[in-house]
Amino acid sequence: MQLAGMLHGARLLRFVGFPCPEVLGPDATEAEIKALIERHGMVFVKPVFKGAIGKKGKAGLIGRAKDLATALREKERLFFAEHRVGNTVAKAQGVTFEAAVPAQHEVYFSISDSTRFRAPTVTLTHHGGVDIEELGKGQIAEVPFEALTGLKAFVIANALSDLKAPRELISPLVQHLPRLWELVHDFGMTTLELNPIRMRPDGRGRLLPVACDFKCGFDRDDPRWERLGLPDHLFAADQSEFETEINQLRTHQGQSDVYVINPKGTILAPTFGGGANSLVTEVLGDDAIISSDFGGNPPYEKMRAVAHICFKHWLAQSNVLFLIGGKSNNTDIFVTFRAMADALRDFFSTHGPTPLYVVLGRGGPNLVRGMGALRDTVEALGLPYRFFGFDSAISEVVNYAQAADRWMKAGGRELVAQRLGLRKTG
Repeated sequence: MQLAGMLHGARLLRFVGFPCPEVLGPDATEAEIKALIERHGMVFVKPVFKGAIGKKGKAGLIGRAKDLATALREKERLFFAEHRVGNTVAKAQGVTFEAAVPAQHEVYFSISDSTRFRAPTVTLTHHGGVDIEELGKGQIAEVPFEALTGLKAFVIANALSDLKAPRELISPLVQHLPRLWELVHDFGMTTLELNPIRMRPDGRGRLLPVACDFKCGFDRDDPRWERLGLPDHLFAADQSEFETEINQLRTHQGQSDVYVINPKGTILAPTFGGGANSLVTEVLGDDAIISSDFGGNPPYEKMRAVAHICFKHWLAQSNVLFLIGGKSNNTDIFVTFRAMADALRDFFSTHGPTPLYVVLGRGGPNLVRGMGALRDTVEALGLPYRFFGFDSAISEVVNYAQAADRWMKAGGRELVAQRLGLRKTG
């Protein structure tokens, strides 16, 4: 998830006319907060995090206020709150003030792409307001639907009937939930989740679904998300300077997906292809500095820029430069490796030599020319290397890279440093 909370979620929901509570942002004045409390009786004070990080309620990071003084105390407590979930740590950047929505029923709803059904799928339950994982299978409906025809009302009606949901919930949900597909489809979303949707009685006693929390993820390579005019910093959640630089190079022609695994790792592994990335990331573990997919036939300029950023941030601490990917169908290996070789030469020219063992495993068009270009550069720089072709199993190449890393840690780095004319190694 890349976007969470009602600060921006409320504006997105209004595009399709889905009800949501009144929301004030971090810049709300005391007069505005007081007026909001007077209109609704109570407000929830919630920290604003970049990206989506859950379990804020269980961590005590949601405040309630029925008067201005309490609201301001909660604002002070939560404005820069820090939240840890597993290995993820996020720091708040302000708070929202959200009108309380009285309700007896809460609903969970999401739309996502399902690998099980190979179709967009609705997940729905009238036992909302909790972690979906805490519910039994009989309490949740998962229903695929046809993307070309969209989410129809009967899909929602049948799902709620199968769940034996209270009758008073069915009609309002059937009227409102299909609108959310328009939001997903029209703006390039991959996932949308509302939890909870609170069923608030209107003036006539009829229930109205009101979205009280919002999460979504976008396909950043689908330009439709740009229609929303969202600020770029929303998509830099918990990213390092390195990740931010790489992600600025995202294009349709060539991916640049990257994530820092261990900033103290010793194997720098620019990887090509999702399958290779999964295997390499799992086997290397904490030895790997980054998890990446730089495939998709990137042009020379793009690949050289990516390699330049990787080397600038991580090469000095690396024992092994591990270039690995499967057998490509359309990526020009010569272009890719020539760009990386030139970036490696640039690094040595700018920053000086660094002890390094280069391991390569790849297959695809112009492989021999690509290996030749990289070999000439590595030999000119005086670095040890080992190249594997398309007939080598990736798992064996990964094992070799790990063995090279162990050798470097056991004294090989000093030997390479002496060969390069260096007195000390990092």
